[in-house]
Amino acid sequence: MGKLDGKVALITGAGQGIGQGIALALAKEGVAIAALGRTASKLVTTVEQVEALGGKALAITCDVTSADAIDSAVDQAVAHFGGIDILVNNANDGGPSPLLAVKDEDFERSFATGPLATLRLMRACHPSMKERGGGSIINLVTSAAVRWDASNYGVYGSVKEGMRSLTRAAACEWGIDGIRVNSIAPHAMSPALEGWINRFPEEAEEFKAGIPLRRIGDAETDIGRAVVFLVSDDAGYLTGATIPLDGGQSRWG
Repeated sequence: MGKLDGKVALITGAGQGIGQGIALALAKEGVAIAALGRTASKLVTTVEQVEALGGKALAITCDVTSADAIDSAVDQAVAHFGGIDILVNNANDGGPSPLLAVKDEDFERSFATGPLATLRLMRACHPSMKERGGGSIINLVTSAAVRWDASNYGVYGSVKEGMRSLTRAAACEWGIDGIRVNSIAPHAMSPALEGWINRFPEEAEEFKAGIPLRRIGDAETDIGRAVVFLVSDDAGYLTGATIPLDGGQSRWG
């Protein structure tokens, strides 16, 4: 028996990294997983891992830049599992880049996969959550938005801050519907981060030394388990907040 038995979670970017870690942590607590992503083969891997735990999962290919694709994905999840209780907005295209190097199309895509996709997914899941008596939404943001040196993080930070603003607004508007909405600012091992560490080992060691806990987080045990708490009744009075999950690296004001 898991503490979240009977719940259904829709997770974007669930084929690898933090999205996959969250999916596995929730599945271990009895949550059925609707795993969304662009690459079917990666989603199949996540589904297989969930099923190996004895859980239920469904792979749904979805480009979150498409409003129609989002609506279709949510409809598929509701039809398959009967509803949605948990939404995790994890997918986003974007990363560090100097402002002078940013192309308009890349900036627009970052916002399309960030705040716009987040808004569309939250709106699409709202009816099911309200019908089921409430729910919990987790939006993934970044501590890069509050770095003392914002160099190279202007676009990425602005995208994630847009998502954080939507988090607060949705928490205020939908609390009456029993829907809690929080953000997490995670730092954990992912394929992209692992590639960077392998390419720049000395810089990676300096980076890790700047984390008070002196280690990079694990996608499942450090991030996923925190999400389990945030979507459970144990955090039932918490909404509209941003939770840093970065080993103490950032200081939020």
